[in-house]
Amino acid sequence: MPIIDRIATFADEITAWRHDLHAHPELQYDVHRTAGFVADKLRAFGCDTVATGIGRTGVVGVIRGRAHGSNRAIGLRADMDALPIQEVRDLAYRSTVPGKMHACGHDGHTAMLLGAAKYLAETRDFDGSAVLIFQPAEEGGGGGAAMVADGLMERFGIEAVYGLHNIPNQPLGSFAIRPGPIMASTDRFTLTIQGRGGHAALPQAAVDSVLVASHVIVALQSIVARSVDPLKSAVVSVCAVTAGEAFNVLPQEAVLRGTLRALAPEVRALIKERIAAIVTGVTAAFGAQAIIAFDDGYPATENHPAETAFMAGIAANIVGEAQVDRDVAPMMAAEDFSYMLLERPGAYIFMGNGPSAGLHHPDYDFCDAAAPYGASLWARLIETALPVG
Repeated sequence: MPIIDRIATFADEITAWRHDLHAHPELQYDVHRTAGFVADKLRAFGCDTVATGIGRTGVVGVIRGRAHGSNRAIGLRADMDALPIQEVRDLAYRSTVPGKMHACGHDGHTAMLLGAAKYLAETRDFDGSAVLIFQPAEEGGGGGAAMVADGLMERFGIEAVYGLHNIPNQPLGSFAIRPGPIMASTDRFTLTIQGRGGHAALPQAAVDSVLVASHVIVALQSIVARSVDPLKSAVVSVCAVTAGEAFNVLPQEAVLRGTLRALAPEVRALIKERIAAIVTGVTAAFGAQAIIAFDDGYPATENHPAETAFMAGIAANIVGEAQVDRDVAPMMAAEDFSYMLLERPGAYIFMGNGPSAGLHHPDYDFCDAAAPYGASLWARLIETALPVG
C-alpha cells in the first residue's frame, strides 16, 4: 500500500490549504479563522458530524464508514496553532501577520488531516467512525488537556487515538516511532534569590545575589550529572538570569528561570526535589534566601506498545519497512498529545520533512511533498483499524 492514488490526485489541493493556513497564522486558543477554515472544509466534504468549540476553539469531525456493524471509533489528531516568531523567508504564501508564523508545521499537520478527511468521506471503506481532532494551543497552552477536559473521548466514543509530527532533516517518505516515552515532560522553574544589596566597593557589607545565583547555576548542573541514573534522560537548564541595573551596585535580588525535562515521572519528581534542596542549601550557605516556584507543564508523551506496533506497520505498508525506524531515540521536547495518551491507548509518530531549518526557526517551512505520506497514513490507519466485514 504506497501513497493512496486518490490522495495523490488532490495533493495540490492539500498544498493550497496548507499555504492558506501558513499565510494566516494564529496563536494558542486564538485560532478562530483556522478553526472556521477547518470546519467549513469538513462540512464541504460531507462529514457526518462537525463539532466546534471543543476545548475552547477545537474542531472535531466524525466520518462514519459505509458498514454499520461497529460502534468503534478511532481518533486522529492534528494541531492548528502557530508561534510568535517573525518569518524570514520570502515565500509566495509567507505569513501576513507580523510576528507570527507556522514555524512548527502545524499548518501541514492540519492540511494532511483534512486530506485524509476528504478521502475517507468519499470512500467510507471502513466499519465504525473516524474521529478527526483539530486541536488548538499545542504551543504552550495545553489545548490537548482542554479538549480532554471538555469530554472529547467520551463524547465521541474514542477507543484509541493517534498523533503525528513532522521532523526536519528526517528523510522525506520516512517515519520513526518507538514504544514507551517518545517525548519528554516539561516544567518551568523560577528561583528568586534574595541577598542584601549594597555598594560594589563594599562587598563585605552586602550579600551578593549575583554571586549566589552563579553558584546555584553551577550546582544545578550536578542534578543530571550526579543525581539522575545515567541510563535515564533528563535536562535541567537555566535559560534566563535577571539581576541589577547599575555597574556599581550589588543587587538585592537575582531571578533565575529555566526548564526541567524528563522521560520518566520518577525522574521528573527527583529533579524537583534536588532543585529545591540545592537552591535552599547554596543560598543559605551565602546568607541569602530563596523563593522556589515550579510551573508544571506537559507530561511525557508515552506510546502504548500495541498501538505503536500497529501504527508502525501501517507506515511500513506505505513507505516500506526500511523507511520506518521502530526504535527511534526519544526527543526531550514536549508535546501535549501526552494528555490524550493518558486517557486512551494510542501512539505518536514522527514523519520526515526532508532537508529544512529546524522546528521553531524563523526559516522553517513544512515540505508540501510530505503531505501525501501523512494523509495516506491517516487514511490507511482508519481502514485497517476499522475493517469492513
